[in-house]
Amino acid sequence: MKGVYCLLIENNADKRFKAGVKRFFLKKGYYCYVGSAMNNLDKRIERHKNKKKNMHWHIDYFLKHAEIIDVKKHETDLRKECFVSRIMDLISSERIDSFGCSDCKCRSHLYYFDKNPLRKINDVFRNL
Repeated sequence: MKGVYCLLIENNADKRFKAGVKRFFLKKGYYCYVGSAMNNLDKRIERHKNKKKNMHWHIDYFLKHAEIIDVKKHETDLRKECFVSRIMDLISSERIDSFGCSDCKCRSHLYYFDKNPLRKINDVFRNL
């Protein structure tokens, strides 16, 4: 199974952390991380949910300190990760620059919301 997904993450306190050589500050609130898997979509999502894993992606370091509260996925053979990311940039309160986008030209794949954005995210995925 291939596709794009969004992890809805709740961050209960302001956090500073390092992911590789980059440093991030993420404030308390809700975040949407946009990712894709062009093979094994469900396995990728399960990997994110697992607290015991090798640290590989920026999101792995963030998830050590925050909780996934929902996941949305869309099965497709098309590469829609950057398209979904641009939509999240439009509907979010702010983006976390240079997070999770080292393999594309997006400015970010992590977006901050001061209020739970589940309804907005559901609308996005319903219309893909």
